[in-house]
Amino acid sequence: MGRLVILGGGESGVGTAILGKKEGFEVFVSDKGEIKDKYKKVLEHFEIEWESGKHTESKILNADVVMKSPGIPDKVPLVKLLLEKGVPVISEIEFASQYTGANLIGITGSNGKTTTTMLTYHLLKNEGLHVGMAGNIGDSYAKMVSEEDYDHYVLEISSFQLDGIVDFKPHIAMITNITPDHLDRYEYKFENYIASKFRIAMNQDENDYLIYDADDEVILDWLKKHPVRSKLLPFSVKRKLDEGAWLENKKIKMKLEHKTLEMNEDILALEGQHNVKNTMAASMAAMLVKVRKETIRQSIQSFQGVPHRLEKVLKINHVEYINDSKATNVNATFYALDGIKRPIVWIAGGVDKGNDYSELMPLVREKVKAVVCLGVDNSKLKDAFGNVIDLVVETFSMEEAVKVAYKIAERGDAVLLSPACASFDLFSNYEDRGDQFKNAVKKL
Repeated sequence: MGRLVILGGGESGVGTAILGKKEGFEVFVSDKGEIKDKYKKVLEHFEIEWESGKHTESKILNADVVMKSPGIPDKVPLVKLLLEKGVPVISEIEFASQYTGANLIGITGSNGKTTTTMLTYHLLKNEGLHVGMAGNIGDSYAKMVSEEDYDHYVLEISSFQLDGIVDFKPHIAMITNITPDHLDRYEYKFENYIASKFRIAMNQDENDYLIYDADDEVILDWLKKHPVRSKLLPFSVKRKLDEGAWLENKKIKMKLEHKTLEMNEDILALEGQHNVKNTMAASMAAMLVKVRKETIRQSIQSFQGVPHRLEKVLKINHVEYINDSKATNVNATFYALDGIKRPIVWIAGGVDKGNDYSELMPLVREKVKAVVCLGVDNSKLKDAFGNVIDLVVETFSMEEAVKVAYKIAERGDAVLLSPACASFDLFSNYEDRGDQFKNAVKKL
């Protein structure tokens, strides 16, 4: 089979190593950082050669194919060297898809993709379909393919994973929305990021489907200039559509391929317009794989949502504490601020990915009484909102941020952690940030 080299010894890297070994590759895993003990044990169990804390070029440049972790940018010198030598550098999504004949549902977008992925999986699972959920969420897709031959996979796919595809072709692709994010990886050019998202449909043909937000000007504009071959299924909360999903008189209506479905908007377990859209997208995918209408209605009522996404933690002295740590970009925070109907003490900040805070300005003026900055460098947040909000406080730990918010908040307010930034300056990831918030609130 040849030599498979894997750059990055995390979840996707180790999963790919297991699948590669199973498929007969000579496998080598190399991580410039430290590989976690749990992953070292797995690699040793499968007798896979690995190195940690360095990249030995002589063991990497002789690869027949390289799978790189999505966290490693293309402009890293080692990756450039591999590409110059003509070695294919692909993502886990590309590698694993070669070894399954399952029906693939691929979901991407700047926001809403985790909720939509989990909801789509929930709908298919409740119908009794043999389905796995992987990608940017939970277990490694490659590991899943090596262990179980599912009939369907629901995959959450990031732009970084899409950058490394060649032949990957989901039968059903979804783009939940596109707003500026990760621009630091795309030369600060929004069009590069948009192109990356649309790679999800690049190998689709007229037998495949692209589900997308028809209220998103960025998506509509791109589709006008770059037509795709797949069948288009739009969804909208603003206007009636001939085919797809739309909102009419507080009812969600769907029509695709002579099938129709109608649901009252108020049966949704999740609040907010963005969750109406997530529900539309997931329900259309479920209809395409023949999930019954009754299953869809019941499953939508029972769906609990995603941890760290507008998660209600506690009410203390009539103040609601809400964990939205998963909001790692401006658009996600927009949805959070928009959806909360009380005055807000907003905890924000972290690693800025080229953020433009101007779209938040009307909501901040209307709803936010104080901004608690939580990051190593809060200068951009302070510059953006210092003249708009009377109270902007700098903090450098979650415990301090929560204590400050507790002192500021009054009866009837909400304390919202919705950072609009990545977490890597003070926390290991957004889950760690959200867990620390919840723990700090419980200690009040």
